[in-house]
Amino acid sequence: MSSGTRKGWAPGQLPDDPEAALRLREWLQGEEGGLDVVGLDLSGADLSQGVFSESWFTDSKLVNVKLIGADLYRSDAQGADFTGADLTRSSLVRVNFDDAVLRGATLDGADLVKASLCDVDASRASCRGTQFMGASLLDVDLRDADLTDAVLRENSFKVAMNHATILQGASGSIFGPVEIFEQDSARTLGGAALEDWIREKGGNIHVISGT
Repeated sequence: MSSGTRKGWAPGQLPDDPEAALRLREWLQGEEGGLDVVGLDLSGADLSQGVFSESWFTDSKLVNVKLIGADLYRSDAQGADFTGADLTRSSLVRVNFDDAVLRGATLDGADLVKASLCDVDASRASCRGTQFMGASLLDVDLRDADLTDAVLRENSFKVAMNHATILQGASGSIFGPVEIFEQDSARTLGGAALEDWIREKGGNIHVISGT
């Protein structure tokens, strides 16, 4: 491929934006180091299977970008817009997603061990079988999200859900509380009450009481 390769990998599609495409080409031809696309528009790109460890996606636009099976270990994606992006089976270990937008994104089977998600809009996101281990989910909007078979282990879990949030088969443990939106009202649930609500939706998640 004329855009170059990095350890045998090349993007399936370069970004539509010329500046972002040039930055990616330069990185592909480099020897080492993470990709720096801070503030750039990567929309239209297919970066599936790429290794982007310790890269900088801060404030970038990744709307509908394909990152299937990609590795973003320890990358910074603070403030990035992943609306509609496909991160199926991606490695997102220790990624900083604070203030990011994951609205309608697909994270099925993704690994978010120790990832940070604070003030994140993940409404309508698909998180089927997603691994949330020791992650921080604080002020995360999970309304209309699908967490079927998601695995959570001791996550800070101050999130918003509603009747349309799917929790069938979700398992593990969380620190609450969770804000439940029902039509025009909202209520806060924690402890046994939250466990019961999750169980009614087909999940089996232990809510850890604060010390």
